[in-house]
Amino acid sequence: MLYMHMKRKNTLSGKWALLLLVGLACNNVQQEAEHTAGTADSAGKPDNHIMIPKGGCYAGQSGRDSFFLKTKVFPNVVTGTLAYHFYEKDKNQGTIEGRLSGDTLIADYTFMSEGKSAVRQVAFLLSDSTAIEGNGAMEEKDGKLLFRSRDSLRFNEGIRLHKVPCGGQ
Repeated sequence: MLYMHMKRKNTLSGKWALLLLVGLACNNVQQEAEHTAGTADSAGKPDNHIMIPKGGCYAGQSGRDSFFLKTKVFPNVVTGTLAYHFYEKDKNQGTIEGRLSGDTLIADYTFMSEGKSAVRQVAFLLSDSTAIEGNGAMEEKDGKLLFRSRDSLRFNEGIRLHKVPCGGQ
């Protein structure tokens, strides 16, 4: 009888020890999962906040020709619209996407002119009050007209646009 009681006591002690170990192990796994999830939430997800781009609108006129540029400047890209309205010629207007390096915007201008889609590089020297279009030798590459050398861009002969309120445009 004493042997049965001791065997029963050892079995009960073993069960309690096993339950205690399982409980501790589960608790550690849960705490580790919570810690990992907390780390993933704070380090793994970027902050969600609304980006309000900088930018502006610029307009200019030369004789009966008029021009309009609207830019939206984000940290890694500049987007917007560009329109050339030449008197008694087809207007061309489209979108720009490029990068700002210092005060110089270099962008791909995708536009429709005479019923055809085309892409050419444009350059603008931007300031708080003006945007001056750059000129330079161009060459065709992969279906785009690109500046041969950005170092040889000239901004003294380009179209001068002045900052205007963007309004509904």
